[in-house]
Formats: sequence, structure tokens, C-alpha cells
Amino acid sequence: MNYLAHIYLSKEDKELRIGNFIADSVRGKDFSMFPDRVAQGIILHRHIDTYTDKHAVVKQSKDLIRKEYGHWSGVIVDIYYDHFLAANWLDFHATPLLDYVNDFYKDLKETHDILPEKVKRFLPYMIEQNWLHSYATVEGISRIFDQMNHRTKGRSKMNFAPIDLIKYYNELEQHFRVFIEDLKIYVDQKLLEL
Repeated sequence: MNYLAHIYLSKEDKELRIGNFIADSVRGKDFSMFPDRVAQGIILHRHIDTYTDKHAVVKQSKDLIRKEYGHWSGVIVDIYYDHFLAANWLDFHATPLLDYVNDFYKDLKETHDILPEKVKRFLPYMIEQNWLHSYATVEGISRIFDQMNHRTKGRSKMNFAPIDLIKYYNELEQHFRVFIEDLKIYVDQKLLEL
């Protein structure tokens, strides 16, 4: 799952959401520089990633595009799934997506001091271009894929990923809807263990 799903799965817990969001920018297992609940969000993020990577339905989604994108297919499917979450947001959350993401950006600004340097560097662009809200449209995630392709110096060919999203749209959305329900159950269990 990508940024939006990780935030969503953290419920309304501000510190847990921050940790879940920054986790990819935190190395190792020493989280002592973070408040306890932020550290738990980092741990939750890692559990979500492990569960996602092993899930049979996610594998089916990756298999649809693996020939074209190889090991990048996992990253692409994560973004596809964030698209389906954003595009169908009101099926999952009562707060409109724009309000939800603006509240989250506010939380990030309020906790700026504890954010990893990598997050501090990309955060202004993320907010200015409203990445989280842009996931709701194919056009919006096309910009994200273009940026990611640029960062991989064209090796990922992610700029073509929106074409495959459209090609397999109904099948991928069905995969997402099955997976997100399984994932929510898994996360609810993990939250009890944290």
C-alpha cells in the first residue's frame, strides 16, 4: 500500500498516522528518537508492507503487469490501490478526501520537528501538488508515475503504468476491494497487539 492507505489504516490516531507515513524514511529498528505512538506507527507500517507483499490477491494484481515492469510491479500496484482508495473514498471514510488530506498535512506541519530529513525535503512538494488528493484521478496518479519514472532515470517505465491501470481497471479494482477488507481485519488485530 502507498501513502494514503497507510494513513487511512492508522484510523484517527494522529501520532500513529505520522509514524505510518514516515516509516519508509526510517532505517533500522531503533525508534527511540520518536514518541512511542509514532514508533508504533512505523512498526505498523512494516507489518502492513509484509502482509501486503505476501497476499494472494496482491500477487494477482502484480502478475497482470509483471511482464512490463518486473520488480517495479509491486510499487505500481501500491499506487494503483491508493488510487482506488482515493477514487472511492466515501465508501471507506465519512470525511471528504480533500478535508481529510488537508487535516493530515496540518498534522505533518505541526510535527515537522520529528520528521526524517527525507520527508522534510519532499513534504513542501507533496503539499503544494497535493499528492494524496491527486491519487483520486488517473490524471493525478499519472503525474506521480511520471515523477517516479524520472527518479528511477527511466528504468522503471512507470510513466506507462496509467495505461495498464486503464487496461485492467475493473479487475484491479476488484482485487483492491477484496484486499482492503482483508487488510483492515489484519490491521485491527495488529493495533490490539501494539
